[in-house]
Amino acid sequence: MRCAVLVISACLLSAASADSLNVRFIGSCPTPGNAVGVFVNGTHVYVACETAGLRAISVSDPANPTEVGYCDTPGSAQGVAVSGNYAYIADGNAGLRVISIADPANPVEVGSRDLPDWAWDIVVSESYAYVADHTGGLRIISTADPANPVEVGHCNTHIVYDVAVAGNYAYVANGDSGFRVISVSDPANPAEVGHCATPSTAEGVAVVGHYAYVAAFAAGSRVISVSDPANPVEVGSCETPGNAEGITVVDDLAYVADDGAGLRVISVADPANPAEVGYYDTPRSALDLAVAGDYVYGARGDAGLRIHQFYGEVGLEEGRQPTLYGSRPATSFIRGVLVLGAVDSRQNTAYRAELLDAAGRRVLDLHAGANDLSRLAPGVYFVREAQAQAQAIRKVVVQR
Repeated sequence: MRCAVLVISACLLSAASADSLNVRFIGSCPTPGNAVGVFVNGTHVYVACETAGLRAISVSDPANPTEVGYCDTPGSAQGVAVSGNYAYIADGNAGLRVISIADPANPVEVGSRDLPDWAWDIVVSESYAYVADHTGGLRIISTADPANPVEVGHCNTHIVYDVAVAGNYAYVANGDSGFRVISVSDPANPAEVGHCATPSTAEGVAVVGHYAYVAAFAAGSRVISVSDPANPVEVGSCETPGNAEGITVVDDLAYVADDGAGLRVISVADPANPAEVGYYDTPRSALDLAVAGDYVYGARGDAGLRIHQFYGEVGLEEGRQPTLYGSRPATSFIRGVLVLGAVDSRQNTAYRAELLDAAGRRVLDLHAGANDLSRLAPGVYFVREAQAQAQAIRKVVVQR
């Protein structure tokens, strides 16, 4: 295989196509049914695939995800959550299904619970499963004995599509009825305590700290303050070009599954002024997503599982040296060989640098001239160069 040689320079060398920004495609795995729900757990991703049930996919090599096992379900698998050695499936008209994934190659159903309507999604917190059951509202099920899940309470909140749980509250995406806050301090008696209208159908919800983030279909993503759960108030929003179906938030980034416009990445560092900082636009359905590190695992309907990587704002704090490199560090896209300068002539010192991964861990020492990176996994890395007065950080994207 021939390797391109690229010298780091002060300019941004853009290898991205016109339909992406700070996001690149890593790998994919087809599924026999429409992939509509996804949960990442260590080196495995579990995908809810409607009539094809639960699929277990190894992502130990994100560029080559591989299905290793599956378990059919009697209904239409819509959502999945994992806790311990069990996957919990929102299985459409078949309610809740509990599947042992102690051996991901041989997942086996061990328990179930019928529900009154259509189970859309599920989240597991401590020893309870919270199920968004469409017109059946929010159902709370004890999972203390996974083989015998028992419903302990419910709250009728019109149509429920998605649910997130934090502390003593469940936060519900309530379709045309907007966003609801439900106290679950007593799981046997959940009660609605607050409500906030959304300009379009509330399809997905995530909660971090004092804010809830809602995927509001044609109205994009909405940021709602829940510092007072009885009076949730929208404080910011960011439109998306498609229909926002699912949302998850990690650190200061919201990742949106935007049906018709792919993956959108939104900075929520300032909740009152969320701003898009990355995207990967594809014509295929984007229905749900999960994030681990800088990898985004997307349920993409008939396109199966798709894995992308956001490389815009990851890892360690990037140094800013305006007199040397401009206000932001350069990004270089390489395949195989990285060429670095030999000497800092201003100080007449030998060149010293090291390569760090996205988490800031040292991968290897670098030297002047050509450095062979062909054995590294594709992804985002940082070159930390030792200089006389400061350390400069430069971003490197290793591609296949």
